Amino acid sequence: MEQINYTDQGRFCSGHVACGGCAEAVALRVILNIVGPNAVAVVAPSCTAVICGAWPGSSVKIPVFHTTLESCAASASGVKRALVKQGKDDTLVLGLAGDGGTYDIGLQALSSAAERNEDILYICFDNEGYMNTGGQKSSSTPLNAATGSTPTGKATRKKNIIDILAAHRIPYIATASPSDINDMAAKLKKAISLRGTKFLSILIPCLPGWGIADDSAVKVARLAVDSGAFPLFEIEDGVRVSMKPRDNPLPVAPYLKLQKRYLHLTDADLEEIQANVDSDWQRIQQRADQS
Repeated sequence: MEQINYTDQGRFCSGHVACGGCAEAVALRVILNIVGPNAVAVVAPSCTAVICGAWPGSSVKIPVFHTTLESCAASASGVKRALVKQGKDDTLVLGLAGDGGTYDIGLQALSSAAERNEDILYICFDNEGYMNTGGQKSSSTPLNAATGSTPTGKATRKKNIIDILAAHRIPYIATASPSDINDMAAKLKKAISLRGTKFLSILIPCLPGWGIADDSAVKVARLAVDSGAFPLFEIEDGVRVSMKPRDNPLPVAPYLKLQKRYLHLTDADLEEIQANVDSDWQRIQQRADQS
């Protein structure tokens, strides 16, 4: 077991309103610890917005600007440009959104910001659905997952937001997980060191939305990584791929069987999902080998 190399700086306050056991609170604590006080967060409507809260009761010790669901990246771009105009070039601007505000409603603004290579760090807390409004499916929802709007299972696969952004050739893209805090911290530091648009996708198992136990979010996130369902990798300038090795990979079934949204799966469904996971892993690994 890898020892966590982390010292908390107290930039995320207790008393926030995240669900007890929520992995997003863990991720936010790490993010705020790494970015430091010289930062501004632009937050789309989401669980993140609820957790951060509003002044004077915010749970985060940096300024937070709440924007519309579709405009997180556009608003972050504007905040960054205003700071530059004031001579505050070194102030980091974070865009914080869920998968609904990233994969779906906010994709146009995100694509435009990426095309302009705006100097922002955009972080997507990917809980694979519209969990803040009742658990409906998003385009991040995986194949066969049951949601409020797909009660018998989603009929299509999860959108590949990573490759979409890689096609924009932005400086840095990475995936991260609250189960691998050292990896997340290292990727945050790397992203902060670069100019231009940076994108991190962080897997956030949702306790009520996925139907998992209150104390199992990090365990489920770890199984997602170890099975390859959520591989940890980086893409620089849209082409150079590096990937965390997967020694003795676990099958995907134990990860899926901990979640109520997959209780309806047949053996054939499990085989299809496993084949998709293996194929996606091999495709990313091949790109990493060629980088």
